[in-house]
Amino acid sequence: MIDVAARIAATPQDTAWILRFDETTIDAQLVALAERFAAAGRDWSRFPLYGIPFAIKDNIDFAGQPTTAACPEFAYVPKQHAHVVQRLLDAGAICLGKTNLDQFATGLNGTRSPYGTVPNAFDPAYVSGGSSSGSASTVARGLVSFSLGTDTAGSGRVPAGFNNIVGLKPTKGALSTQGVVPACRSLDCVSIFALTAADADAVYGAAAGFDAGDIYSRAAGAQCTALPAPLRIGVPARLEFFGDSASEKAFSEAMQRALRLGASITRFDLDPFLEAAALLYDGPWVAERYAAIDTLFEARAEVIHPVVRAVIAKARNFDAVATFKAAYRLEELRRATAPLWNGIDAMLVPTAPTIYTIEAMLADPVKKNSDFGFYTNFVNLLDLSAIALPAAMRDDGLPCGVTFIAPAWSDHALCALGARWQHDTGLALGATALTIGDAVENVSRSHSQAVAPGCVRVAVVGAHLSGMPLNHQLTTRGARLVTDARSAADYKLYALANTTPPKPGLARVAQGGTSIALELWDMPVSRFGEFVAEIPAPLGIGSVELDSGAWVKGFICEPCGIDGARDISGFGGWRSYLSSLRG
Repeated sequence: MIDVAARIAATPQDTAWILRFDETTIDAQLVALAERFAAAGRDWSRFPLYGIPFAIKDNIDFAGQPTTAACPEFAYVPKQHAHVVQRLLDAGAICLGKTNLDQFATGLNGTRSPYGTVPNAFDPAYVSGGSSSGSASTVARGLVSFSLGTDTAGSGRVPAGFNNIVGLKPTKGALSTQGVVPACRSLDCVSIFALTAADADAVYGAAAGFDAGDIYSRAAGAQCTALPAPLRIGVPARLEFFGDSASEKAFSEAMQRALRLGASITRFDLDPFLEAAALLYDGPWVAERYAAIDTLFEARAEVIHPVVRAVIAKARNFDAVATFKAAYRLEELRRATAPLWNGIDAMLVPTAPTIYTIEAMLADPVKKNSDFGFYTNFVNLLDLSAIALPAAMRDDGLPCGVTFIAPAWSDHALCALGARWQHDTGLALGATALTIGDAVENVSRSHSQAVAPGCVRVAVVGAHLSGMPLNHQLTTRGARLVTDARSAADYKLYALANTTPPKPGLARVAQGGTSIALELWDMPVSRFGEFVAEIPAPLGIGSVELDSGAWVKGFICEPCGIDGARDISGFGGWRSYLSSLRG
Protein backbone atom coordinates (compact mmCIF):
# COMPACT_ATOMS: atom_id res chain seq x y z
CA MET A 1 0.00 0.00 0.00
CA ILE A 2 2.93 2.31 0.73
CA ASP A 3 4.30 1.73 -2.79
CA VAL A 4 0.91 2.48 -4.34
CA ALA A 5 0.51 5.70 -2.37
CA ALA A 6 4.06 6.72 -3.31
CA ARG A 7 3.32 6.24 -7.03
CA ILE A 8 0.24 8.43 -6.73
CA ALA A 9 2.12 11.11 -4.79
CA ALA A 10 4.88 11.14 -7.42
CA THR A 11 2.61 12.99 -9.86
CA PRO A 12 1.35 16.01 -7.89
CA GLN A 13 -0.11 17.74 -10.97
CA ASP A 14 -2.16 14.72 -12.04
CA THR A 15 -5.58 16.07 -13.08
CA ALA A 16 -7.16 12.63 -12.72
CA TRP A 17 -7.42 13.33 -8.97
CA ILE A 18 -9.50 15.89 -7.15
CA LEU A 19 -8.48 14.61 -3.73
CA ARG A 20 -5.72 12.18 -2.81
CA PHE A 21 -6.23 10.95 0.72
CA ASP A 22 -3.45 11.73 3.17
CA GLU A 23 -1.49 9.11 5.08
CA THR A 24 -3.68 9.49 8.14
CA THR A 25 -6.87 8.71 6.22
CA ILE A 26 -5.34 5.66 4.56
CA ASP A 27 -3.75 4.39 7.77
CA ALA A 28 -7.08 4.66 9.57
CA GLN A 29 -8.62 2.33 6.98
CA LEU A 30 -5.76 -0.14 7.29
CA VAL A 31 -5.95 -0.22 11.08
CA ALA A 32 -9.74 -0.68 11.03
CA LEU A 33 -9.39 -3.50 8.49
CA ALA A 34 -6.75 -5.29 10.56
CA GLU A 35 -8.97 -5.08 13.64
CA ARG A 36 -12.04 -6.40 11.81
CA PHE A 37 -10.02 -9.18 10.23
CA ALA A 38 -8.69 -10.30 13.61
CA ALA A 39 -12.16 -10.09 15.19
CA ALA A 40 -13.49 -12.30 12.38
CA GLY A 41 -10.97 -15.00 13.19
CA ARG A 42 -8.93 -14.21 10.07
CA ASP A 43 -11.73 -15.58 7.92
CA TRP A 44 -10.62 -14.65 4.39
CA SER A 45 -14.03 -15.43 2.94
CA ARG A 46 -15.45 -12.36 4.67
CA PHE A 47 -12.84 -10.06 3.09
CA PRO A 48 -12.72 -10.93 -0.63
CA LEU A 49 -11.08 -7.56 -1.46
CA TYR A 50 -8.61 -7.54 1.43
CA GLY A 51 -6.08 -4.72 1.05
CA ILE A 52 -6.97 -3.92 -2.57
CA PRO A 53 -6.61 -0.18 -3.38
CA PHE A 54 -9.38 1.67 -5.17
CA ALA A 55 -10.58 5.19 -5.99
CA ILE A 56 -14.02 6.77 -6.23
CA LYS A 57 -15.45 9.42 -8.52
CA ASP A 58 -15.91 12.68 -6.62
CA ASN A 59 -19.68 12.59 -6.78
CA ILE A 60 -19.60 9.62 -4.37
CA ASP A 61 -19.39 10.20 -0.61
CA PHE A 62 -16.51 9.19 1.64
CA ALA A 63 -17.18 10.15 5.25
CA GLY A 64 -15.19 13.14 6.48
CA GLN A 65 -13.89 14.07 3.02
CA PRO A 66 -15.44 16.70 0.75
CA THR A 67 -17.67 15.73 -2.16
CA THR A 68 -17.48 18.36 -4.92
CA ALA A 69 -19.01 16.78 -8.06
CA ALA A 70 -16.28 18.91 -9.73
CA CYS A 71 -17.86 22.15 -8.50
CA PRO A 72 -16.03 23.69 -5.51
CA GLU A 73 -18.98 25.93 -4.66
CA PHE A 74 -21.24 22.87 -4.34
CA ALA A 75 -18.88 21.00 -1.98
CA TYR A 76 -20.07 19.43 1.28
CA VAL A 77 -18.54 17.02 3.80
CA PRO A 78 -20.67 13.88 4.37
CA LYS A 79 -20.89 12.22 7.76
CA GLN A 80 -21.15 8.71 6.37
CA HIS A 81 -19.87 6.74 3.43
CA ALA A 82 -21.99 6.08 0.38
CA HIS A 83 -23.63 2.67 0.75
CA VAL A 84 -21.52 1.16 -2.05
CA VAL A 85 -18.29 2.53 -0.55
CA GLN A 86 -19.18 1.04 2.83
CA ARG A 87 -19.75 -2.37 1.22
CA LEU A 88 -16.33 -2.23 -0.43
CA LEU A 89 -14.61 -1.19 2.79
CA ASP A 90 -16.41 -4.02 4.58
CA ALA A 91 -15.03 -6.40 1.94
CA GLY A 92 -11.50 -5.22 2.79
CA ALA A 93 -10.75 -2.71 0.03
CA ILE A 94 -8.82 0.49 0.79
CA CYS A 95 -9.89 3.80 -0.74
CA LEU A 96 -7.02 6.08 -1.79
CA GLY A 97 -8.86 9.15 -3.02
CA LYS A 98 -11.46 10.85 -5.18
CA THR A 99 -11.22 11.35 -8.91
CA ASN A 100 -12.03 14.07 -11.42
CA LEU A 101 -15.17 14.16 -13.56
CA ASP A 102 -17.16 16.23 -15.99
CA GLN A 103 -18.95 18.58 -13.62
CA PHE A 104 -22.13 17.10 -12.12
CA ALA A 105 -21.50 14.03 -14.29
CA THR A 106 -22.76 15.98 -17.32
CA GLY A 107 -20.56 15.02 -20.25
CA LEU A 108 -18.84 12.08 -21.94
CA ASN A 109 -15.46 13.66 -22.67
CA GLY A 110 -13.51 14.66 -19.53
CA THR A 111 -12.94 18.36 -20.33
CA ARG A 112 -15.71 19.96 -18.25
CA SER A 113 -14.06 20.37 -14.85
CA PRO A 114 -12.54 23.34 -13.02
CA TYR A 115 -9.97 20.87 -11.68
CA GLY A 116 -8.52 20.44 -15.17
CA THR A 117 -8.96 18.26 -18.23
CA VAL A 118 -8.05 14.60 -17.82
CA PRO A 119 -5.98 13.49 -20.82
CA ASN A 120 -6.16 10.13 -22.54
CA ALA A 121 -3.82 7.57 -20.95
CA PHE A 122 -2.26 6.77 -24.36
CA ASP A 123 -2.03 10.19 -26.02
CA PRO A 124 -2.47 13.38 -23.96
CA ALA A 125 -3.69 15.25 -27.04
CA TYR A 126 -6.89 13.20 -26.95
CA VAL A 127 -9.81 13.16 -24.53
CA SER A 128 -10.06 10.55 -21.80
CA GLY A 129 -13.81 10.21 -22.07
CA GLY A 130 -16.17 11.14 -19.27
CA SER A 131 -17.83 11.86 -17.12
CA SER A 132 -15.84 9.32 -15.06
CA SER A 133 -12.58 10.51 -16.57
CA GLY A 134 -10.36 10.35 -13.49
CA SER A 135 -11.67 6.97 -12.38
CA ALA A 136 -10.80 5.43 -15.75
CA SER A 137 -7.40 7.12 -15.96
CA THR A 138 -6.22 5.94 -12.54
CA VAL A 139 -7.10 2.34 -13.36
CA ALA A 140 -5.62 2.44 -16.87
CA ARG A 141 -2.27 3.63 -15.49
CA GLY A 142 -2.24 1.03 -12.72
CA LEU A 143 -2.49 3.56 -9.87
CA VAL A 144 -5.38 1.63 -8.31
CA SER A 145 -6.74 -1.87 -8.88
CA PHE A 146 -10.28 -0.71 -9.54
CA SER A 147 -12.41 2.40 -9.26
CA LEU A 148 -16.00 3.49 -9.03
CA GLY A 149 -17.63 5.76 -11.56
CA THR A 150 -21.21 6.58 -12.33
CA ASP A 151 -23.12 5.94 -15.54
CA THR A 152 -26.29 7.68 -16.71
CA ALA A 153 -25.63 8.10 -20.42
CA GLY A 154 -22.41 6.12 -20.86
CA SER A 155 -20.03 7.65 -18.32
CA GLY A 156 -18.95 4.23 -17.10
CA ARG A 157 -18.31 2.89 -20.60
CA VAL A 158 -16.91 5.62 -22.87
CA PRO A 159 -13.83 6.30 -20.65
CA ALA A 160 -13.20 2.56 -20.48
CA GLY A 161 -13.18 2.32 -24.26
CA PHE A 162 -10.84 5.29 -24.64
CA ASN A 163 -8.37 3.97 -22.04
CA ASN A 164 -8.25 0.23 -22.87
CA ILE A 165 -9.90 -1.01 -19.68
CA VAL A 166 -13.10 -2.75 -18.59
CA GLY A 167 -16.17 -0.70 -17.66
CA LEU A 168 -19.06 -2.60 -16.08
CA LYS A 169 -22.40 -0.76 -16.20
CA PRO A 170 -24.46 -2.90 -13.84
CA THR A 171 -28.20 -3.39 -13.84
CA LYS A 172 -29.93 -0.23 -12.68
CA GLY A 173 -30.44 -0.45 -8.91
CA ALA A 174 -28.05 -3.38 -8.37
CA LEU A 175 -25.55 -1.05 -6.67
CA SER A 176 -27.04 1.51 -4.31
CA THR A 177 -26.82 5.19 -5.26
CA GLN A 178 -27.36 6.34 -1.67
CA GLY A 179 -24.56 8.85 -1.02
CA VAL A 180 -24.10 9.63 -4.74
CA VAL A 181 -24.79 13.12 -6.12
CA PRO A 182 -27.56 12.52 -8.68
CA ALA A 183 -27.31 13.30 -12.37
CA CYS A 184 -30.63 11.75 -13.41
CA ARG A 185 -31.63 10.02 -10.21
CA SER A 186 -34.10 7.59 -11.81
CA LEU A 187 -31.44 6.39 -14.28
CA ASP A 188 -28.12 6.67 -12.44
CA CYS A 189 -25.91 3.61 -11.92
CA VAL A 190 -22.67 3.25 -9.99
CA SER A 191 -20.20 1.70 -12.42
CA ILE A 192 -16.98 -0.30 -11.99
CA PHE A 193 -13.67 0.21 -13.81
CA ALA A 194 -11.03 -2.54 -13.72
CA LEU A 195 -8.18 -3.90 -15.81
CA THR A 196 -9.93 -7.25 -16.24
CA ALA A 197 -13.51 -8.44 -16.47
CA ALA A 198 -12.78 -11.00 -13.73
CA ASP A 199 -11.75 -8.17 -11.40
CA ALA A 200 -14.89 -6.21 -12.28
CA ASP A 201 -16.99 -9.28 -11.47
CA ALA A 202 -15.31 -9.70 -8.09
CA VAL A 203 -15.92 -6.04 -7.22
CA TYR A 204 -19.53 -6.30 -8.38
CA GLY A 205 -19.99 -9.31 -6.10
CA ALA A 206 -18.87 -7.25 -3.12
CA ALA A 207 -20.57 -3.97 -4.06
CA ALA A 208 -24.02 -5.15 -5.16
CA GLY A 209 -26.83 -5.50 -2.65
CA PHE A 210 -30.23 -4.15 -1.79
CA ASP A 211 -30.27 -0.89 0.19
CA ALA A 212 -33.51 0.08 1.92
CA GLY A 213 -32.19 3.63 2.13
CA ASP A 214 -32.16 4.05 -1.65
CA ILE A 215 -35.61 4.29 -3.22
CA TYR A 216 -34.21 3.08 -6.56
CA SER A 217 -32.35 0.10 -5.11
CA ARG A 218 -33.64 -3.26 -6.35
CA ALA A 219 -33.48 -6.72 -4.85
CA ALA A 220 -31.56 -8.91 -7.27
CA GLY A 221 -33.75 -10.43 -9.94
CA ALA A 222 -33.21 -13.81 -11.58
CA GLN A 223 -29.48 -13.60 -12.24
CA CYS A 224 -28.20 -14.71 -15.63
CA THR A 225 -24.83 -16.20 -14.72
CA ALA A 226 -23.79 -17.52 -18.13
CA LEU A 227 -24.94 -16.61 -21.62
CA PRO A 228 -25.94 -19.57 -23.81
CA ALA A 229 -23.50 -21.34 -26.07
CA PRO A 230 -23.29 -20.90 -28.97
CA LEU A 231 -23.83 -17.22 -28.36
CA ARG A 232 -26.29 -15.27 -30.50
CA ILE A 233 -25.07 -11.70 -30.97
CA GLY A 234 -27.01 -8.78 -32.40
CA VAL A 235 -25.17 -6.06 -34.34
CA PRO A 236 -26.90 -2.92 -35.65
CA ALA A 237 -27.77 -3.11 -39.34
CA ARG A 238 -26.64 0.49 -39.69
CA LEU A 239 -23.36 1.38 -38.02
CA GLU A 240 -22.18 4.95 -37.43
CA PHE A 241 -18.53 5.99 -37.02
CA PHE A 242 -18.75 9.68 -38.01
CA GLY A 243 -16.14 9.17 -40.69
CA ASP A 244 -13.59 7.48 -38.40
CA SER A 245 -12.20 4.68 -40.57
CA ALA A 246 -9.86 3.44 -37.80
CA SER A 247 -12.80 2.81 -35.47
CA GLU A 248 -14.77 1.20 -38.29
CA LYS A 249 -11.89 -1.16 -39.04
CA ALA A 250 -11.47 -2.08 -35.37
CA PHE A 251 -15.15 -2.91 -35.01
CA SER A 252 -15.12 -5.03 -38.16
CA GLU A 253 -12.25 -7.01 -36.65
CA ALA A 254 -14.21 -7.34 -33.41
CA MET A 255 -17.13 -8.90 -35.27
CA GLN A 256 -14.74 -11.39 -36.86
CA ARG A 257 -13.38 -12.20 -33.40
CA ALA A 258 -16.90 -12.87 -32.15
CA LEU A 259 -17.44 -15.30 -35.04
CA ARG A 260 -14.14 -17.06 -34.30
CA LEU A 261 -15.27 -17.45 -30.70
CA GLY A 262 -18.25 -19.41 -31.96
CA ALA A 263 -20.94 -16.72 -31.93
CA SER A 264 -23.52 -16.13 -34.62
CA ILE A 265 -24.38 -12.57 -35.68
CA THR A 266 -27.84 -11.20 -36.44
CA ARG A 267 -28.40 -7.68 -37.76
CA PHE A 268 -31.14 -5.59 -36.16
CA ASP A 269 -32.71 -2.16 -36.48
CA LEU A 270 -31.10 0.30 -34.07
CA ASP A 271 -33.55 3.12 -34.78
CA PRO A 272 -36.00 2.48 -31.88
CA PHE A 273 -33.04 2.35 -29.50
CA LEU A 274 -31.78 5.67 -30.88
CA GLU A 275 -35.23 7.20 -30.42
CA ALA A 276 -35.14 6.15 -26.77
CA ALA A 277 -31.64 7.60 -26.45
CA ALA A 278 -32.81 10.98 -27.75
CA LEU A 279 -35.14 11.31 -24.77
CA LEU A 280 -32.19 11.62 -22.42
CA TYR A 281 -30.93 15.04 -23.52
CA ASP A 282 -33.57 16.18 -25.99
CA GLY A 283 -36.44 15.22 -23.70
CA PRO A 284 -37.63 16.02 -20.18
CA TRP A 285 -35.12 13.74 -18.44
CA VAL A 286 -32.74 16.69 -18.58
CA ALA A 287 -34.97 18.22 -15.89
CA GLU A 288 -33.68 15.58 -13.48
CA ARG A 289 -30.25 17.14 -13.80
CA TYR A 290 -31.75 20.49 -12.86
CA ALA A 291 -33.59 18.91 -9.90
CA ALA A 292 -30.28 17.64 -8.51
CA ILE A 293 -28.73 21.14 -8.28
CA ASP A 294 -31.68 23.53 -8.54
CA THR A 295 -30.73 25.53 -5.43
CA LEU A 296 -27.21 26.22 -6.70
CA PHE A 297 -28.45 26.82 -10.24
CA GLU A 298 -30.91 29.50 -9.14
CA ALA A 299 -28.60 31.17 -6.64
CA ARG A 300 -25.20 31.01 -8.36
CA ALA A 301 -25.56 29.75 -11.91
CA GLU A 302 -22.37 31.57 -12.90
CA VAL A 303 -20.19 29.12 -10.92
CA ILE A 304 -21.37 26.19 -13.04
CA HIS A 305 -19.25 25.21 -16.05
CA PRO A 306 -20.75 27.08 -19.02
CA VAL A 307 -21.37 23.99 -21.16
CA VAL A 308 -22.91 22.12 -18.22
CA ARG A 309 -25.00 25.17 -17.42
CA ALA A 310 -26.31 25.33 -20.99
CA VAL A 311 -27.23 21.64 -20.97
CA ILE A 312 -29.10 21.84 -17.67
CA ALA A 313 -30.85 25.08 -18.63
CA LYS A 314 -32.74 23.10 -21.28
CA ALA A 315 -34.88 21.78 -18.40
CA ARG A 316 -36.91 24.97 -18.68
CA ASN A 317 -38.16 23.85 -22.09
CA PHE A 318 -40.26 21.04 -20.66
CA ASP A 319 -43.45 21.03 -18.62
CA ALA A 320 -45.41 18.27 -16.91
CA VAL A 321 -47.38 17.47 -20.06
CA ALA A 322 -44.18 16.95 -22.05
CA THR A 323 -42.82 14.77 -19.27
CA PHE A 324 -45.80 12.44 -19.29
CA LYS A 325 -45.82 12.24 -23.08
CA ALA A 326 -42.14 11.29 -23.09
CA ALA A 327 -42.74 8.67 -20.38
CA TYR A 328 -45.51 7.13 -22.47
CA ARG A 329 -43.29 7.06 -25.53
CA LEU A 330 -40.47 5.41 -23.58
CA GLU A 331 -42.81 2.63 -22.49
CA GLU A 332 -43.84 2.13 -26.12
CA LEU A 333 -40.19 1.87 -27.12
CA ARG A 334 -39.46 -0.60 -24.34
CA ARG A 335 -42.22 -2.82 -25.62
CA ALA A 336 -41.12 -2.37 -29.23
CA THR A 337 -37.50 -3.33 -28.49
CA ALA A 338 -38.21 -6.19 -26.09
CA PRO A 339 -38.80 -8.86 -28.80
CA LEU A 340 -35.23 -8.43 -30.02
CA TRP A 341 -34.01 -10.38 -26.98
CA ASN A 342 -35.95 -13.45 -28.09
CA GLY A 343 -33.55 -13.80 -30.99
CA ILE A 344 -30.24 -12.67 -29.49
CA ASP A 345 -28.42 -13.16 -26.19
CA ALA A 346 -26.31 -10.00 -26.29
CA MET A 347 -25.87 -6.89 -28.40
CA LEU A 348 -22.39 -5.98 -29.68
CA VAL A 349 -21.74 -2.30 -30.48
CA PRO A 350 -18.75 0.05 -30.61
CA THR A 351 -18.28 1.59 -27.17
CA ALA A 352 -17.96 4.94 -28.95
CA PRO A 353 -18.07 5.55 -32.70
CA THR A 354 -14.99 7.79 -32.72
CA ILE A 355 -12.56 9.74 -30.53
CA TYR A 356 -11.52 13.41 -30.70
CA THR A 357 -8.60 15.52 -29.61
CA ILE A 358 -9.07 17.82 -26.64
CA GLU A 359 -8.68 20.80 -28.98
CA ALA A 360 -11.45 19.56 -31.29
CA MET A 361 -13.73 18.85 -28.32
CA LEU A 362 -13.32 22.33 -26.87
CA ALA A 363 -14.04 23.86 -30.29
CA ASP A 364 -17.34 21.99 -30.64
CA PRO A 365 -18.21 20.75 -27.12
CA VAL A 366 -21.87 19.83 -27.56
CA LYS A 367 -21.98 18.08 -30.94
CA LYS A 368 -18.77 16.10 -30.46
CA ASN A 369 -19.77 15.08 -26.95
CA SER A 370 -23.11 13.89 -28.34
CA ASP A 371 -21.28 11.71 -30.89
CA PHE A 372 -19.71 9.71 -28.05
CA GLY A 373 -23.13 8.70 -26.72
CA PHE A 374 -24.46 7.24 -29.97
CA TYR A 375 -24.29 3.63 -28.66
CA THR A 376 -24.64 4.33 -24.95
CA ASN A 377 -27.51 6.72 -24.20
CA PHE A 378 -30.35 4.22 -24.52
CA VAL A 379 -29.04 1.54 -22.14
CA ASN A 380 -30.29 2.85 -18.78
CA LEU A 381 -33.55 4.14 -20.22
CA LEU A 382 -34.33 0.61 -21.45
CA ASP A 383 -33.10 -1.08 -18.25
CA LEU A 384 -30.21 -3.02 -19.78
CA SER A 385 -26.83 -4.03 -18.40
CA ALA A 386 -23.56 -3.57 -20.29
CA ILE A 387 -19.83 -4.18 -20.19
CA ALA A 388 -17.26 -2.16 -22.16
CA LEU A 389 -14.19 -4.17 -23.18
CA PRO A 390 -10.89 -3.48 -24.94
CA ALA A 391 -11.03 -4.69 -28.54
CA ALA A 392 -7.98 -3.46 -30.47
CA MET A 393 -5.22 -0.90 -30.75
CA ARG A 394 -5.64 1.42 -33.72
CA ASP A 395 -2.81 2.22 -36.11
CA ASP A 396 -2.52 5.65 -34.44
CA GLY A 397 -1.78 4.01 -31.07
CA LEU A 398 -5.17 4.75 -29.52
CA PRO A 399 -7.31 1.98 -28.04
CA CYS A 400 -10.68 1.04 -29.44
CA GLY A 401 -13.36 -0.72 -27.40
CA VAL A 402 -16.59 -2.61 -27.85
CA THR A 403 -19.57 -3.03 -25.56
CA PHE A 404 -21.74 -6.07 -24.97
CA ILE A 405 -25.28 -5.23 -23.85
CA ALA A 406 -27.81 -7.66 -22.39
CA PRO A 407 -31.06 -7.56 -20.40
CA ALA A 408 -31.11 -6.56 -16.73
CA TRP A 409 -29.42 -8.91 -14.26
CA SER A 410 -26.98 -10.25 -16.84
CA ASP A 411 -24.06 -8.65 -14.98
CA HIS A 412 -22.21 -11.85 -13.99
CA ALA A 413 -22.81 -13.36 -17.42
CA LEU A 414 -21.40 -10.29 -19.17
CA CYS A 415 -18.30 -10.42 -16.95
CA ALA A 416 -17.79 -14.08 -17.85
CA LEU A 417 -18.14 -13.24 -21.53
CA GLY A 418 -15.76 -10.31 -21.05
CA ALA A 419 -13.14 -12.53 -19.46
CA ARG A 420 -13.24 -14.93 -22.41
CA TRP A 421 -13.01 -11.96 -24.78
CA GLN A 422 -9.95 -10.55 -22.99
CA HIS A 423 -8.18 -13.90 -23.00
CA ASP A 424 -8.70 -14.08 -26.75
CA THR A 425 -7.53 -10.54 -27.57
CA GLY A 426 -4.26 -10.85 -25.66
CA LEU A 427 -4.10 -7.06 -25.37
CA ALA A 428 -2.09 -5.29 -22.69
CA LEU A 429 -4.13 -4.22 -19.67
CA GLY A 430 -4.89 -0.51 -19.71
CA ALA A 431 -1.81 1.59 -20.41
CA THR A 432 0.40 -0.84 -18.47
CA ALA A 433 2.70 -3.48 -19.92
CA LEU A 434 0.74 -6.25 -18.19
CA THR A 435 -1.27 -8.90 -20.02
CA ILE A 436 -3.96 -11.30 -18.80
CA GLY A 437 -1.23 -13.88 -18.24
CA ASP A 438 0.72 -11.41 -16.11
CA ALA A 439 -2.41 -10.69 -14.08
CA VAL A 440 -2.72 -14.38 -13.22
CA GLU A 441 0.99 -14.54 -12.40
CA ASN A 442 0.71 -11.51 -10.14
CA VAL A 443 -2.13 -13.18 -8.26
CA SER A 444 0.10 -16.23 -7.83
CA ARG A 445 2.96 -14.14 -6.46
CA SER A 446 0.72 -12.25 -4.05
CA HIS A 447 -0.65 -15.39 -2.39
CA SER A 448 1.33 -17.93 -0.41
CA GLN A 449 1.34 -21.43 -1.88
CA ALA A 450 0.00 -22.57 1.48
CA VAL A 451 -3.77 -22.91 1.50
CA ALA A 452 -5.37 -19.71 2.80
CA PRO A 453 -6.77 -20.05 6.33
CA GLY A 454 -10.32 -21.35 6.38
CA CYS A 455 -10.15 -22.42 2.72
CA VAL A 456 -10.00 -25.57 0.65
CA ARG A 457 -7.85 -25.71 -2.49
CA VAL A 458 -9.73 -26.72 -5.62
CA ALA A 459 -8.36 -27.70 -9.03
CA VAL A 460 -10.50 -26.65 -12.01
CA VAL A 461 -9.94 -27.79 -15.59
CA GLY A 462 -12.81 -26.54 -17.76
CA ALA A 463 -15.79 -24.22 -17.62
CA HIS A 464 -14.69 -22.88 -14.19
CA LEU A 465 -11.30 -21.61 -15.44
CA SER A 466 -10.65 -17.86 -15.38
CA GLY A 467 -12.70 -16.22 -18.10
CA MET A 468 -14.88 -19.27 -18.67
CA PRO A 469 -18.69 -19.29 -18.35
CA LEU A 470 -18.88 -20.82 -14.85
CA ASN A 471 -15.95 -19.01 -13.24
CA HIS A 472 -18.44 -16.78 -11.40
CA GLN A 473 -19.39 -19.80 -9.27
CA LEU A 474 -15.94 -19.43 -7.72
CA THR A 475 -15.52 -15.67 -7.59
CA THR A 476 -18.95 -14.93 -6.13
CA ARG A 477 -18.15 -17.26 -3.24
CA GLY A 478 -14.96 -15.42 -2.36
CA ALA A 479 -12.62 -17.94 -4.01
CA ARG A 480 -9.20 -16.61 -4.98
CA LEU A 481 -6.99 -17.75 -7.85
CA VAL A 482 -3.70 -19.14 -6.52
CA THR A 483 -1.82 -20.15 -9.65
CA ASP A 484 -1.82 -22.01 -12.93
CA ALA A 485 -0.74 -25.62 -12.46
CA ARG A 486 -0.72 -29.06 -14.08
CA SER A 487 -1.95 -32.44 -13.04
CA ALA A 488 0.29 -35.45 -12.64
CA ALA A 489 0.93 -37.37 -15.87
CA ASP A 490 -1.76 -39.97 -15.10
CA TYR A 491 -4.86 -38.23 -16.47
CA LYS A 492 -6.94 -37.95 -19.60
CA LEU A 493 -9.28 -35.12 -20.57
CA TYR A 494 -12.48 -35.70 -22.51
CA ALA A 495 -14.90 -33.32 -24.23
CA LEU A 496 -18.27 -34.29 -22.77
CA ALA A 497 -21.28 -34.49 -25.06
CA ASN A 498 -24.49 -32.48 -24.67
CA THR A 499 -23.34 -30.14 -21.90
CA THR A 500 -24.25 -26.45 -21.64
CA PRO A 501 -21.96 -24.62 -21.36
CA PRO A 502 -19.49 -27.10 -22.90
CA LYS A 503 -17.49 -28.97 -20.24
CA PRO A 504 -14.61 -31.45 -20.14
CA GLY A 505 -14.25 -34.51 -17.92
CA LEU A 506 -10.98 -35.36 -16.16
CA ALA A 507 -10.26 -39.03 -15.46
CA ARG A 508 -7.29 -40.77 -13.85
CA VAL A 509 -5.99 -43.68 -15.92
CA ALA A 510 -3.62 -46.57 -15.27
CA GLN A 511 -1.67 -46.03 -18.48
CA GLY A 512 -1.48 -43.73 -21.47
CA GLY A 513 -2.14 -40.59 -19.43
CA THR A 514 -0.64 -37.12 -19.66
CA SER A 515 -0.35 -33.91 -17.64
CA ILE A 516 -3.37 -31.60 -17.98
CA ALA A 517 -3.36 -27.80 -17.52
CA LEU A 518 -5.52 -26.56 -14.65
CA GLU A 519 -5.94 -23.71 -12.17
CA LEU A 520 -5.81 -23.84 -8.39
CA TRP A 521 -8.34 -21.81 -6.40
CA ASP A 522 -8.71 -21.35 -2.64
CA MET A 523 -12.38 -21.39 -1.67
CA PRO A 524 -13.77 -20.64 1.81
CA VAL A 525 -14.78 -23.88 3.49
CA SER A 526 -18.05 -22.20 4.50
CA ARG A 527 -19.02 -21.88 0.80
CA PHE A 528 -17.59 -25.18 -0.46
CA GLY A 529 -20.69 -27.28 0.18
CA GLU A 530 -23.04 -25.04 -1.81
CA PHE A 531 -20.47 -24.94 -4.62
CA VAL A 532 -20.32 -28.74 -4.81
CA ALA A 533 -24.14 -28.91 -4.78
CA GLU A 534 -24.20 -27.03 -8.12
CA ILE A 535 -22.03 -29.57 -9.94
CA PRO A 536 -24.11 -31.73 -12.30
CA ALA A 537 -23.55 -35.42 -13.04
CA PRO A 538 -21.43 -37.02 -14.40
CA LEU A 539 -19.01 -34.53 -12.85
CA GLY A 540 -18.12 -34.43 -9.19
CA ILE A 541 -15.43 -33.40 -6.74
CA GLY A 542 -12.72 -35.85 -5.76
CA SER A 543 -8.97 -35.73 -5.24
CA VAL A 544 -6.57 -34.74 -8.02
CA GLU A 545 -2.80 -35.28 -7.99
CA LEU A 546 -0.64 -32.40 -9.20
CA ASP A 547 2.66 -32.72 -11.06
CA SER A 548 4.33 -31.61 -7.82
CA GLY A 549 3.03 -34.74 -6.09
CA ALA A 550 0.55 -32.79 -3.95
CA TRP A 551 -3.11 -33.79 -3.81
CA VAL A 552 -5.98 -31.28 -3.89
CA LYS A 553 -9.73 -31.40 -4.31
CA GLY A 554 -10.78 -31.09 -7.92
CA PHE A 555 -13.16 -31.96 -10.71
CA ILE A 556 -13.36 -35.60 -11.74
CA CYS A 557 -15.74 -37.45 -14.04
CA GLU A 558 -17.67 -40.69 -13.58
CA PRO A 559 -16.67 -43.44 -16.06
CA CYS A 560 -20.15 -43.42 -17.60
CA GLY A 561 -19.65 -39.79 -18.59
CA ILE A 562 -16.66 -40.50 -20.82
CA ASP A 563 -18.17 -43.40 -22.74
CA GLY A 564 -18.14 -42.20 -26.33
CA ALA A 565 -16.68 -38.81 -25.38
CA ARG A 566 -13.82 -37.38 -27.44
CA ASP A 567 -10.36 -37.81 -25.92
CA ILE A 568 -8.78 -34.33 -26.06
CA SER A 569 -5.79 -35.08 -23.81
CA GLY A 570 -3.41 -34.38 -26.66
CA PHE A 571 -4.28 -30.70 -26.51
CA GLY A 572 -2.92 -30.52 -22.97
CA GLY A 573 -5.88 -28.60 -21.56
CA TRP A 574 -9.34 -27.17 -22.13
CA ARG A 575 -8.18 -23.75 -23.35
CA SER A 576 -5.97 -25.26 -26.04
CA TYR A 577 -8.80 -27.51 -27.17
CA LEU A 578 -11.22 -24.57 -27.48
CA SER A 579 -8.59 -22.60 -29.39
CA SER A 580 -8.28 -25.48 -31.86
CA LEU A 581 -12.02 -25.34 -32.49
CA ARG A 582 -11.82 -21.63 -33.24
CA GLY A 583 -8.85 -22.21 -35.51
